[in-house]
Amino acid sequence: MADSARAKQENSITESPHASPLSGRKRAQQSPGSRSRYSVSAPGHCFRKVTLTKPTFCHNCSDFIWGIIGFICEVCNFMCHEKCLKTVRTVCSCMAPTLVRVPVAHCFGPAGPKKKFCCVCRKHLEGNASVRCEVCELHAHSDCAMFTCGDCRVCHQDGNQDIDKFLHHWREGNIPPGSRCEVCRHTCGSSDVLVGMRCEWCGVTTHAACYVAVSPECALGRLRNMLLPPMCVRVCSRNFSKMHCYRISERCQNELDNSDEVDAQIPAPVKEGQLATTPDSGKQVLKVFDGDDAVKRNNFRLVSIPRLTKKEEVVQESALRAFYIPDDPMDFELQCNGQPCLRSEDILNRNGSLNEKAVFKENVSEVWLLRSKPQDTEVLKIYSGWLKVTAPFVLISVSRNSTVDSVIKEVLSQLGRKDDEPSGFNLMEVFMGSKQIQRQVLTGQELLLDKLQEIRKISLRQMNQTRFYVVESRNRAVQVNLLLEGLPVQQTKEEYVDLLQEHLAIKSHVVTISHVYGSQGAVALEISCFSEAERIYMLAKDTSVNNKQLVSLIIPEIMHKKFPKCGSPLLVFVNPKSGGLKGLELLHSFRKLLNPHQVFDMSNGGPLPGLHMFRDVLHFRVLVCGGDGTVGWVLGVLEAIRHKLACPEPPIGIVPLGTGNDLSRVLRWGAGYSGEDPHHILLSVEEAEEVQMDRWTILLDAQEITEDGKENCLEPPKIVQMNNYFGLGIDAELSLDFHHAREEEPGKFNSRFHNKGVYLKAGLQKLSHTRNLHRDLKLQVDKQDVELPSIEGLIFLNIPSWGSGADLWGSEGDSRFEKPRMDDGLLEVVGVTGVVHMGQVQSGMRSGIRLAQGNYVRITATKPLPVQVDGEPWIQAPGHMVISAAGPKMRMLRKSKHKQKKPSTSLKEGRSESPSSSDGGP
Repeated sequence: MADSARAKQENSITESPHASPLSGRKRAQQSPGSRSRYSVSAPGHCFRKVTLTKPTFCHNCSDFIWGIIGFICEVCNFMCHEKCLKTVRTVCSCMAPTLVRVPVAHCFGPAGPKKKFCCVCRKHLEGNASVRCEVCELHAHSDCAMFTCGDCRVCHQDGNQDIDKFLHHWREGNIPPGSRCEVCRHTCGSSDVLVGMRCEWCGVTTHAACYVAVSPECALGRLRNMLLPPMCVRVCSRNFSKMHCYRISERCQNELDNSDEVDAQIPAPVKEGQLATTPDSGKQVLKVFDGDDAVKRNNFRLVSIPRLTKKEEVVQESALRAFYIPDDPMDFELQCNGQPCLRSEDILNRNGSLNEKAVFKENVSEVWLLRSKPQDTEVLKIYSGWLKVTAPFVLISVSRNSTVDSVIKEVLSQLGRKDDEPSGFNLMEVFMGSKQIQRQVLTGQELLLDKLQEIRKISLRQMNQTRFYVVESRNRAVQVNLLLEGLPVQQTKEEYVDLLQEHLAIKSHVVTISHVYGSQGAVALEISCFSEAERIYMLAKDTSVNNKQLVSLIIPEIMHKKFPKCGSPLLVFVNPKSGGLKGLELLHSFRKLLNPHQVFDMSNGGPLPGLHMFRDVLHFRVLVCGGDGTVGWVLGVLEAIRHKLACPEPPIGIVPLGTGNDLSRVLRWGAGYSGEDPHHILLSVEEAEEVQMDRWTILLDAQEITEDGKENCLEPPKIVQMNNYFGLGIDAELSLDFHHAREEEPGKFNSRFHNKGVYLKAGLQKLSHTRNLHRDLKLQVDKQDVELPSIEGLIFLNIPSWGSGADLWGSEGDSRFEKPRMDDGLLEVVGVTGVVHMGQVQSGMRSGIRLAQGNYVRITATKPLPVQVDGEPWIQAPGHMVISAAGPKMRMLRKSKHKQKKPSTSLKEGRSESPSSSDGGP
């Protein structure tokens, strides 16, 4: 906040514990009719005694409040026992800006399905429009989100920052009910109220009264070896929002798009022209704006007060609470529709004066503007812009003649840097908005007191979330890394430069192509100018090349030399289109559990951005969340660019979100994701064992064979990669029917049960279908002709699982063939006679017809045939198909059979429970 304070002569007056940092002035006397207030040690709260009419729990100890008496904060709704008043350590929501160490904006998105509580008003979110941060555990109502400040996790170094130690990042509430305090070992979580504290990096949980006893340095918890440490990631973000930096798609409500925070929502609609009085209840409802910006945007708060209120101060205090502003009501005034300020004793009910002269009689204005009174002097908190200082801020008294230069000089004096030249420093205004952190360097001769009054006139809430920093005014090297995808493939670097000049008009003196991925149609740019980087980033999103939309992404720089020796970060790819909403929930959970920079949404650029970002990391692992097609996508891109990676063969684990998930079954990751705790999944990845898997190349050379034996080329040869199996005939025909049905109505294909039902329906329609496939094919295995029996389908297996877990090869021993393995360098060739045979294989009643086993296969087709590779079907023209081994074997992660090791209970090793155990899995 603007942490300023009025410097008055009443310094001898003791400030109440819940007074705001606008200190040094006595709070106004309470009116005779006002309720008693109760002081606590936590700042900002304003407690009053209430009579309870329904079961209520304490927000301090989480126990049930027996009896009918409780104590509630009139600002943030914090409820507690009378005995707990003395032990409350949780600060009020209005004081949240004072707790921010490093301002970082949130990334708001739609709330998840689980029960949560608002971090501002502390009320339940169920059934209300609400949002959540995609990076941290902040949840809020849509109309409360504007009152949150930029206190998200620090996930990278911005520019040339140097973070030498890493601290806990505490967030209150929304922790699993069974969580235990790291200090006292008692239960600190609750499903009934917002209670308890948790570090959003290591997962340590404590009571609000206990977390101060925990060492401030964070060891990153059980997942530290696979976590991408924030001190090893650097991003020059400046004007880029956190949504852009984390590559998060903005799926928020409309109210998130029209402001740099969240537009205020009206708690209860009031019709135009309707008098906002309720005579029966004796209440008056007012529309209150907090500044000119709120009036312009029509963002107001509804304030309900008694009609018999006689003191203007009481109305002002209610308005301040509505905007979560912890300042003295005597420092503010109310204006009615822009008219002069109201200063009489009775501002609402002017009929009760001694002379009985009615001023407003029945019609009282509904619209009010809350203004700050001009001050001659203020005490301002000035924060140091560098991290290695003893005091985080100093208090500076500013008057009407105080300039920015004079304030900088006084700050350096108080920080013990008198010898430094003040001209080498700047005073920076930082607005800690919930969606974006805005920074502005003030000019040297600018009057600081006028600046404060200008901010307050725009928005009192903005002033509450504004700080001032003294920073060194040195020129910093700028480097923004962008990745552009969607360009034509297999072009040279010079051709890509020409394309970018033509479509984006890049400035060659500040833009350099650092990497070219010709097989993917992508280039990486290094840009040494913020404005040029921002222009290219935004322009590329609206540019198409050869009718293909460009994709532009900000790529952080990984400082791999700073990695701990035992660290092997995990690169996570999530396909949100797989598994219905399960992919989206996993994406959100992994962003919270890990560094969001290491979690990639595959619908936004595919696997290349992640692999490019990790190109210089010597050791890392990959986790792919999706179906077999998604796994094949990642393996294909990895195969194409492995020569540009410092770790060319990273081991790969799987979270199965598809329909068949055959590769996942073989590697013990299961038949499909069914809501497991994402934290346990990550622990399983850490304990998984490495195995090798063959990968195969299929050359498709479509040629028409004429009657005289000559071959006419029908289309250019095509190469595809195969991981699981390759099918021709009836198997591929069923896959093709399923593919067409999904293209017609993609919204219906959001569950494995429905998908298998569509497969079954397609199979029943093929019961009477006959195809003499053996007459249309010629097969050679290891240069030996193989005679085909009467079959309808021919399948080549690389793994011992086909068609959602069926054992097509069979388990019976056969002296003609070796026992199949996924790393034996051999393909198993199997035939099926039709749909009935396939159904018998699926049910385990019989196996396929074993035909051959080898490492080089040549197929000649005389007619067009349906084919499928790893579930991706198409119609293949007649010609030759050659299958051969594709380079080195792939390293995969197979889930360990033994149980996971229980996490240690020590502070440095433990993680009480993942943040997602209460909301992660669907």
